[in-house]
Amino acid sequence: MTEYWPRSIAGQIVKALETMPVVVITGMRQTGKSTFLLKQEELKDRYYISFDDFENFEAAKMDPAGFIQSLCRKHEKITIDEAQKIPEILTAIKIIMDRERVPGQFLLSGSANFSLIKGIKESLAGRAIYYNMYPLTRREINRSTNKSFLKSLLETGEPAEINVFEPVQYDDVLKGGMPSVCLDTTINRDLWFKGYEQTYLERDIIGFSQIANIISFRNLMHLAGLRTGKIINISDLARDAKINAVTASRYLSLLEASFIVYLLNPYLNNRSSRLIKSPKLYFTDSGIASFLNKSDYLEGSLFETYIAQNIMGIISSDMPYATVGFWNIQGRHEVDFIIESDRRCVAIEVKMTTKLNYRDISSIKTFLETTPGCIAGLFAYNGEKSIRLADKIWAVPSGVLIS
Repeated sequence: MTEYWPRSIAGQIVKALETMPVVVITGMRQTGKSTFLLKQEELKDRYYISFDDFENFEAAKMDPAGFIQSLCRKHEKITIDEAQKIPEILTAIKIIMDRERVPGQFLLSGSANFSLIKGIKESLAGRAIYYNMYPLTRREINRSTNKSFLKSLLETGEPAEINVFEPVQYDDVLKGGMPSVCLDTTINRDLWFKGYEQTYLERDIIGFSQIANIISFRNLMHLAGLRTGKIINISDLARDAKINAVTASRYLSLLEASFIVYLLNPYLNNRSSRLIKSPKLYFTDSGIASFLNKSDYLEGSLFETYIAQNIMGIISSDMPYATVGFWNIQGRHEVDFIIESDRRCVAIEVKMTTKLNYRDISSIKTFLETTPGCIAGLFAYNGEKSIRLADKIWAVPSGVLIS
């Protein structure tokens, strides 16, 4: 039997089930949602079904309301995996909730963002809470249970002293955080990613969207991989993909809906009038981004993508009310990540370099000077020492940042 790696988000899910009638877990396919639903200790007593099962799918498709009502008559706590495949069940669940709200009655999961799928009209607003499961973080892989470095930083304003940590190896970036890849040392990585791409294109995308030209969609997906960690320009992306901007925007929305990519919004609580207001694009998993575009000049962007996926995973598990953005003044300054919580924020610049260069902190200094709520600035590099560089500014190893 394959060993189960507990997920850090479990605490948030279990707590939500104590008060909310519907809890929804979303995330890209193969991040471990089904395994979590079946093997997480606190969820084992729930009745589990999956719409990947043909019989369940057909029964729910034929009579969504009757299917849900039948489940409720037989079981108190119900888990439905891949719920987005039958959008009509959300309306049936709403009817049940309007009659009587029972905390934790429904736990749903899906490998697509319900709000972005055509045909899903019911959001269960006021009845449901949504959580996103990211690929495995280094903390989860290492089974860390102590307070995360980022949470401690936001609470105290100073980096915690961590003497033992694992440096970020570039092979970690190439593996990413998909459980099947990063936990199995014998797997053929490229073969697994190739199969993932084929399954995604041939099953998931076609399953919930009409795409006339799958080749142009695949081409755009690969071109998007070249832009991971970059501010997105739809016109440029459309031109390179040889499609119009409307189609490019729709294809990008499909990648976002299935959690292959996400868009990081700019941090705008700043006095500058030249702030970039377009989002940055990140692939959710650096391993997939690397597979799609093998290029030496992308190493820095892929490294940043790997740090980003760990930050997002830690934030979603440990600090659900925190927000993550970036800061960019056109042609002058850029800070990769701004993490904000309770009107306090920290600024983080990420570089793959192993050496310190004081010029790399100029943007962090500017952000600190113009943002009263910023309590600390970090220059995360791939070195070995944590060093105080200036007032409220530290250099920390990347491995410490995501510990």
